[in-house]
Amino acid sequence: MIAILDYGMGNLRSVEKALEHLGVDCRIQDDLKGADKLIIPGVGAFPAAMERLAPLSDEIRRFASDGGPLLGICLGQQLLFESSCEVEETAGLGILAGSVKPLPKDGGLKVPHIGWSSLCVKQNDGLLAGIQDGEQVYFVHSFWTDCADPSDAASLTSHGVEFPSAVQRENVWGAQFHPEKSGDAGLKMLENFAKC
Repeated sequence: MIAILDYGMGNLRSVEKALEHLGVDCRIQDDLKGADKLIIPGVGAFPAAMERLAPLSDEIRRFASDGGPLLGICLGQQLLFESSCEVEETAGLGILAGSVKPLPKDGGLKVPHIGWSSLCVKQNDGLLAGIQDGEQVYFVHSFWTDCADPSDAASLTSHGVEFPSAVQRENVWGAQFHPEKSGDAGLKMLENFAKC
C-alpha cells in the first residue's frame, strides 16, 4: 500500500486520484502505519512544512534508510534535502545531500515557474523509466534543489538556472514537477513508483 502523507500541506486528492486511475492501492493518512511505499506531496513554504513534519521526521528517515520506497513531489522533493533558505535557514529531512535555493528573478523570467517545461533525462531507470528526453511536465515552484552529488539528478530543467527537476538515489525519488498533473508521462512515473 502506498501512503500519501497528509501533514496539512499537500496536493493530496489529485495524487490519490492519479494512483486510483492506475489501479494502485493507496491511502491518504497522517502517519506511516501499514505503508509499503510513501509519497510526500507538498505545497507551501519549507519552514512550515518541516514544522508540521517534525513529529514524523525520524520515522520518515528510518523508512528511507530501511529501503522503503519514498517519493517527494514538489515541496516534498525539497524536504528530502538538508536545508532550505526559504523564509529563513531551515533544516530539512537530510535524506539527500544538498540545499534548496531560490530561482533567479533576473533575466525577465517569471517566478514562480508555472507551466510546462521539458526534462533533460539523465537517469532512464526508476522514476523516469520509459520517459523520453524532452518530455514536457507541469511545474509550480519558486525554489530548486541543488544536489551536493550531481549524480542524484535524474533529470534537469532550465528556468533561469539549470536545476534537478527529478532526483533519485536508490529507493529515494523526487519530482520538482507534479507528475499527477503531467498527463500520460506523469502517470507513467507514478506507475514506475508503484511497481518499484
